[in-house]
Order: sequence, then structure tokens, then C-alpha cells
Amino acid sequence: MSASSPTRAPERPAAQERFDRRLAEILDYATEIFADKGYEGASMRDLSRLSGISLAGLYYYFDSKEKLLYFIQHHTFTILIERVREQLAESADPEERLRIFVRNHIEYAVARQKAMKVLSHEDDVLTNGYGAEVTAIKREYYRICVGLVNDLAKTEGLKTLAPEAAARGGINIRSAVMGLFGMMNWLYTWYNPRVDPDAETLAREIGDIFLRGVRGGKSGAGKATMSSSVRDGGNGRAGKKSLSSRRQAAPASKSKAR
Repeated sequence: MSASSPTRAPERPAAQERFDRRLAEILDYATEIFADKGYEGASMRDLSRLSGISLAGLYYYFDSKEKLLYFIQHHTFTILIERVREQLAESADPEERLRIFVRNHIEYAVARQKAMKVLSHEDDVLTNGYGAEVTAIKREYYRICVGLVNDLAKTEGLKTLAPEAAARGGINIRSAVMGLFGMMNWLYTWYNPRVDPDAETLAREIGDIFLRGVRGGKSGAGKATMSSSVRDGGNGRAGKKSLSSRRQAAPASKSKAR
């Protein structure tokens, strides 16, 4: 049986729908258990108590705790990759595409903080081929981001941002990408929706921090710090104002920019 399939699969469509709903429910409960107790500290009995599903019922869907963790990680990265590819197809602008990647990741991280905690803390315990499969899909996700940063560097002529740029006092692309993931992946340790901005605003802020860093503190050739996707609600059609025009429009009181 493939590692990417649950232990059993019913044959009738109606039964399959019920099976899938219960599967998703179990994964949500398992994510909560792993996030709160850690993979090693959690047990199938803990999951049974939290979910109200008998041990026999749980083992009908998953034959081991390891398979549960595998499904959580595989499902999460599959969703992230599928969503970002769909959105990237709507834009050809390098900056906008990078911001799309950041926004997609931040939206998921803010909505599913416990899942992100499980991904961050339990990424090296899988065996029996599960670990290799999850590692492969994570590398695919990483390569998408590297490609977006590469495209930005080439389009804007950022010679200080390149695979070997560190030797010349610049920024290595791998370092830049891993730094970006560092900002995004650890949100669950500090994000508080009662005092912190919503996902869209946070994605814009993190995108600004990253872009200013790799551009050497500049906001880009004629581009405002805030992307068009944020100003017009995400459709990417609004024109981008130059920095000079924004300065001319700013009042003398230096009121906070949007």
C-alpha cells in the first residue's frame, strides 16, 4: 500500500465522502495533540480521548501514530504548493509573485498555527519512507521560493543577490530564502490576533522587510513599498506610484502611510 494512502479506503462514493470527512476530523485532532504534547509525548489514547473516537475507530483510519504525523505534514505542504501555484499563474511581475508566495504562506500560518508548530518541531521523526516523501515535497516548496527570488534578482539586476554573492559582500540567495522562511515559519511563537495585524497586512510587512533587505534598503526601481496587490485588494491591476510621487503627496505632518 502506498505511503500516501490511508490504511483502508471504502468503495462506495457516499462511504468515501464520510470516510474523508472523518479523516480530516482526526487529522485536526491529531494536530492539536502533537502541538500540545509533542510527537513523542502524544499517544493514540490521547487522541481517542480528545476526539471521542474509540481506539479501534482510530486504527481503522491509521495503523500508527507515525502515519498520522505523515498525513499532517504531507497534507499541509500539498495545500501550500497547490494554492501558491494557482495564484502565481495570475501574475508575471517578479515582485508581485514573491509577495503572492509570502501572502499564501502567512495566511495559512496565521489560520493554522498549531499545524505550523507541528511542521517546525516534528520534521525529522518520520521513517519507513514517509520522511523521504515529506522531505521531497518540502524541497519542492523551497525551490519555488528560490526561483521567485532568482527571478527578482535577474529582473532588477540585483548583483548583490546571487548564489555566490556573499563572497563579494552581498547576500547568498539560499541565505535570503531561509531567512524569509524563518520570518514566516516562527509566527506561531509570537502571533496574537488581538494585538497583531491581520494576515494580509502581516504578509505585506514581511514582504517589505525582505525586499528592502535584498535590495539594500531600497524599495525597487520606481516601485512603492506597498505592492499593488495590497492596495487594490489582491487583483494586481492598480498602477504603482513612484516613491517621489508619494513623497509629494505626503502631508508635512508625516502622517502614517497606508
